[in-house]
Amino acid sequence: MQLALIGYGSVGRAFARLIETQRGRYPFRITAIHTARHGTAYNAAGLPAAPQFGPPASSIGEFLDRSSAHAVVELTTLNPATGEPAVSHLRAAFARRLHAVTANKGPIAHAYSSLAAEAKAAGVQLRFESTVMDGAPVFNLVRKTLPAVRILGFTGVLNSTTNVAIDAMHKGLSLEDGIAQARQLGITEADPSFDIDGYDSAVKAAALANVLMDARLTPLDVDRRGIGRLTPERIAQLAASGKTVRLVTRGRTSAGRIHLRVRAEVIDRTDPLALADRTSNLLLLHTDLMGTVGTICLSPGVEQTAYGVFADLVDILGS
Repeated sequence: MQLALIGYGSVGRAFARLIETQRGRYPFRITAIHTARHGTAYNAAGLPAAPQFGPPASSIGEFLDRSSAHAVVELTTLNPATGEPAVSHLRAAFARRLHAVTANKGPIAHAYSSLAAEAKAAGVQLRFESTVMDGAPVFNLVRKTLPAVRILGFTGVLNSTTNVAIDAMHKGLSLEDGIAQARQLGITEADPSFDIDGYDSAVKAAALANVLMDARLTPLDVDRRGIGRLTPERIAQLAASGKTVRLVTRGRTSAGRIHLRVRAEVIDRTDPLALADRTSNLLLLHTDLMGTVGTICLSPGVEQTAYGVFADLVDILGS
């Protein structure tokens, strides 16, 4: 399967390394890469992990037309307000009857229903496992292993930057020190306020609700409050009574409506949600037939995000 990548940051490079190690089993080949910063590269025989970029394509349409690809991998930076330009990138893929995999949660949070319909009409597939938990199975878990189950709601700790910042404040450091640590780990959004103010978690809440609960909501529908008002002093007071804080994402169904919320919640240190510390994430799904089931990803990095993209492509290849 020949692939066109839109965006080539840390996840894209990790993905390129991964498919190189798996080439003997899975016939993936990157034939085109387009970036906003470095330009565009093409090679129908396959590009190396460190390609030589030429002048940028004049448009995504031109890039895809020249890509010789069967599938598009969309890896651009999150725009929490609109999901663009990633939404348009996916639509350009469907218009050319190309499968699409994205690690960008913006399109799933803002336009999942219409994108899924466009993919179906084009006879291609849309996959997005890496959008919420760095490649840990969430959407594929439900789609493949929970037949007839209805998702009634969810509870998660889904933002690593806030975990790292809270951990720093437990050590007496400032919120700003914690953000700096998260930036050094390479886990912050391009604008760290997206993490601290809860926008990243709100986008993930909308994505989960749209896919798993047919919510047809956007991040603007999420009742959101971040951790910006937390202080080391407040964290120390809570720690003295065996408590901590997590930025918790919740979705629930009530009176026929789906309600989404992101809040800094005080929890016991023994609460399962407290297991999601540092860069770890945790998600619990509340269901009608299986009770509450969940998944946790311990200390994920870009390699895990890249694996989620890879797993989606393997799924498409085998379908």
